[in-house]
This record gives sequence, C-alpha cells and structure tokens, in this order.
Amino acid sequence: QVQLVESGGGLVQPGGSLRLSCAASGSIFSPNVMGWYRQRPGKQRDLVAQVTSQGVTNYADSVKGPFTISRDNVKNVVHLQMNSLKPEDTAVYYCNLRDIRTDYWGQGTQVTVSS
Repeated sequence: QVQLVESGGGLVQPGGSLRLSCAASGSIFSPNVMGWYRQRPGKQRDLVAQVTSQGVTNYADSVKGPFTISRDNVKNVVHLQMNSLKPEDTAVYYCNLRDIRTDYWGQGTQVTVSS
C-alpha cells in the first residue's frame, strides 16, 4: 500500500502564490507518475499536472505557465508551485500516485483564491 500526505493548501488573494507538497510512503513501485488533480464544487476531478519518475511533465492547458510541478525521487515528494492564482483555481487539490498496480490518492487539500 501507498500513503500520500498533502500539505500547503489555504486561502490566498488573487494573484498570489501557494506551494502544495505531497509525501508518499509505503510500498512504492517504480516507474510511477505523481501528480495533482483538482475538484471544483459540482465538477469532476480534473488533472492539473503530473510528472513521471523520469521527470517528464504534463500540464492542463489552463495552468501552463503559472503552475510548476517538481518531484524528489529520493524523498518521494512532489510539489506544485502555483503562481498568479485566480478565483477559478479554487478547488480541493488531490495528490495522486499511479504505478503498475493502481492509482493512489491523498485526502485532498483545500485551495481558496478570494479577496
């Protein structure tokens, strides 16, 4: 089993920045993909960004530029740096790890962008 623990959510004003972190522990298989998804009220959960264990990244078109994903393979940690935040970025953000077995999810962290 794999456990994912997220941190870094909160309330920020429009134009501000937040950095989300997710630490993975347990029986982690490689190669794998770690990433972030978000779910806005009344909407489905959508991909924000992901990064493979080889460092290949993929972003949703809506966040290309302001958001940057990175990972530390030694510590099994993935970060999401979010800049120029907008009210429409408000959502619960979920950490995800996908390996040959299945998808693992964190508990989610709330990000609210509001003045």
